[in-house]
Amino acid sequence: MLDLEVVPERSLGNEQWEFALGMPLAQGISILQKHCRIIKNVQVLYSEQTPLSHDLILNLTQDGIKLLFDATNQKLKVIEVYDLSKVKLKYCGVHFNSQAIAPTIEQIDQSFGATHPGVYNAAEQLFHLNFRGLSFSFQLDSWNEAPKYEPNFALGLASLQIPHGAMVKKMHIYTGNNLQETRAPAMPLACFLGNIYAECVDVLRDHAGPLGLKLRLITAACGPGVMADTKVRSVERSIHFGDSCQDVLGALGSPHKVFYKSEDKMKIHSPSPHKHVPSKCNDYFFNYFTLGVDILFDSTTHLVKKFWDQIQELLGHPMEKPVVLHRSSSANNTNPFGSTFCFGLQRMIFEVMQNNHIASVTLYSAPRTTSQARPESSSSSH
Repeated sequence: MLDLEVVPERSLGNEQWEFALGMPLAQGISILQKHCRIIKNVQVLYSEQTPLSHDLILNLTQDGIKLLFDATNQKLKVIEVYDLSKVKLKYCGVHFNSQAIAPTIEQIDQSFGATHPGVYNAAEQLFHLNFRGLSFSFQLDSWNEAPKYEPNFALGLASLQIPHGAMVKKMHIYTGNNLQETRAPAMPLACFLGNIYAECVDVLRDHAGPLGLKLRLITAACGPGVMADTKVRSVERSIHFGDSCQDVLGALGSPHKVFYKSEDKMKIHSPSPHKHVPSKCNDYFFNYFTLGVDILFDSTTHLVKKFWDQIQELLGHPMEKPVVLHRSSSANNTNPFGSTFCFGLQRMIFEVMQNNHIASVTLYSAPRTTSQARPESSSSSH
């Protein structure tokens, strides 16, 4: 059974790991993967048809915990403990929920102190006791108790006091004073872990098509030897088709991974006469996971020839019929997201899922000589 510390308006965790509000989805998944022997039976819940309208949820079924991530920015918005019998909880190092301590209203008052009166929700049959960044929901013992806690009973005064002995059914950790209006906060400094993140990505282009990317990056910058001076710093970097590996490393730093292509399944759709000739060496990607960007380098010239930028908005309407893409791997030939359609438009390839949302965008360069100067460019933000 997990033994976790509750920090209102911030986090739930222990000495080994912490789920912090504002944490990126990928970092939450990384924690679960690292501790898979302890945290088991995790479900990923999302909406197939309207993925941007509903939260992404990591459901820790064995531990009775849900992590709700904002569907748009994929940052942790709410931490919900929906089954307190499966986990131990403490506040300021002192348990208020364990096998020996029942999470009653009296115990919550003792552990957390006074707050505003509880509010009864007739539809849910729950009392909600709210602190800043933390709320507890209490279950009534029976249906017979419900009427006397209705707001219109005894001029509503009965709703001011939670029944003695009432047990906590659910607990929520969030930002602000209102659970229904809460938003995912900015990423905590502790979540950067030396990485850089993309706050905004602009496509640099001219009348013919894309020329490169301009990225507004954020990172945790430290003062001279003082952790207390750590703050978020924003910088802008640009990369263009034809840039060398050194150019990209200087702009974005080392990639998280370098991936060498073993085959090119899209090569058959190329009009080039040499498309059936096997390559003697493989092109390779710089994978920047925290930026959502992969950069493809030509294996011969070692210059940038393609960007792979993950976005979420439809940008154009192509004239040609799409190419159907079946994603699979040798280890797992099933794809839970199904086939996707690839549309080409102005040297861009849009990979569209079956729910009409864009999974990714690939930008590629037009053939040019190394002596050709870069044209003037404009940028569009995505």
